[in-house]
Amino acid sequence: MTFTEASMDALREAGDELADATVATLFARGEVGTFNSLMRYVSTAGAPLPNGLPDVAREYLLATSVPPAWVDWGEMEKARLFFIDNNVHISTALSFASMPACYVVPHVAKLLSATHSLKYPSKRMAETGQFTVYLMQPDAFEAGSRFVPAAQKVRLLHASIRHHLAREERWDTAALGTPICQEDMIGGQMCFSLLVLDSLHRLGIHMTTEGAEAYYYAWRVVGAMLGVDQEAVPKTLEEARSFLDLYMLRHMGPSEEGAELTRQLIDLYEEVVPGTLFDPIVSALVRHLIGDTCADWLRVPRTRWDTLVKAVPHLLGVLETIEDRSPLGAWALDRLGHLTTIFELSSLTRGRVMHYAIPEHLKKDYGVTGSVPRTNRWTPPVATVSP
Repeated sequence: MTFTEASMDALREAGDELADATVATLFARGEVGTFNSLMRYVSTAGAPLPNGLPDVAREYLLATSVPPAWVDWGEMEKARLFFIDNNVHISTALSFASMPACYVVPHVAKLLSATHSLKYPSKRMAETGQFTVYLMQPDAFEAGSRFVPAAQKVRLLHASIRHHLAREERWDTAALGTPICQEDMIGGQMCFSLLVLDSLHRLGIHMTTEGAEAYYYAWRVVGAMLGVDQEAVPKTLEEARSFLDLYMLRHMGPSEEGAELTRQLIDLYEEVVPGTLFDPIVSALVRHLIGDTCADWLRVPRTRWDTLVKAVPHLLGVLETIEDRSPLGAWALDRLGHLTTIFELSSLTRGRVMHYAIPEHLKKDYGVTGSVPRTNRWTPPVATVSP
């Protein structure tokens, strides 16, 4: 699959036909409040839909209640085991690389500012972390799971943002394309998949090619559940590299919204880190993972930890050696990773479940397998453009 300026421009015009039509009907009939109230009781797959749910919403939920027919469940299990083995590293990459990478795309930063108050960045991080944890459960697509309802709600959330911005004429579609368009949705999918794998590689984490490909495959399934055009999405990691390189070159740059979101993100994690001595490691880790150019655009402060953080791969290498040589050590490190992830998520959510409700209004001030053997080690696809 080849990506060009013309093909990317076409993706900027497209939204999500099914979700957009559902949201438009809910707003036209004044049923958004009823939908949000009733959907708080729909949190697990297979649960009976509540009485009084608008017909158009019921039809949407039934149509999107099952995963794509092409899903390879063997690959999904490999992805789950990959997540278990690397959960703390994946959480680190999502927090300190994937989210800042979104902020370095100015129009995406504007959208995030419009839908999530800058004063509460924990909400965005909590939603992302909770969504990923739901996805990587062994019963993610079975009755009783929380992933499918979460995906259905996120898809409607995106459609509602498109609805608001178009109706209120607060988005320059001619210049910026459709808000949360197919290009941006695929770009986001790349940030949460390929960019996570890039970050793990940069941290010195050992990954097999099989594990990396399975993790990327799982996010392809996520993209399908979120309304991403499967004819346009990259099918392989090499295609993903080509898409992400072109996407970032087309759009990345500095912005006030991006810098403010990053500052709030850093403040949030400095609060999670006990005391103040290690606070600068948050900025240093962001800078290490996204590079100096992007970090400067986002005004990530330089700290005394910028050099020290480069030793992290060596430390993680020691831990991996322990994991490889000791079954007890492997169990202990996996358990520690699980507890760390749960602690981080509970700190962000403050014990609450995120419901992904459809916003009735936007912000008023909007401006625009356990351990794996050390064989067949995965390395990122090479860049497709010159720096």
